[in-house]
Amino acid sequence: MRKMGLDLGTKTIGVAISDELGWTAQGIETIKRYGGTDEKDLTRLEQLIDEYDVSEIVLGYPKNMNGTIGERGQASEQFAEVLKAKFKLPVLLWDERLTTVSAERMLIEADVSRKKRKTVIDKLAAVIILQSYLDSKS
Repeated sequence: MRKMGLDLGTKTIGVAISDELGWTAQGIETIKRYGGTDEKDLTRLEQLIDEYDVSEIVLGYPKNMNGTIGERGQASEQFAEVLKAKFKLPVLLWDERLTTVSAERMLIEADVSRKKRKTVIDKLAAVIILQSYLDSKS
């Protein structure tokens, strides 16, 4: 069974999936959000959960640099509750401080154009979130 990593944004959700052994994370896609917890967002997540036989969801938890929880962190907490209720799977909130910054740096170093970076950054951030979680378990 695989783990799913999610990077929740206001406009998109980056999605990553682990391999079956839980060693590596791969970016799957970026889901365009329709606002709030729209059923369209959840429908696509459900399709991916079924397709990859997901057993656990690791959701990025954006804390402030001083460790406090701001507006985006609260949004992740609320989304985690929606995911738990909808999919009946464990949902772990995982500290994602600086993952988007790390993803941006990786893409710049790889000489990816600004336009292309916008389309893949959330997916890469989801990979970083999930890989960080997987690495902590080994």
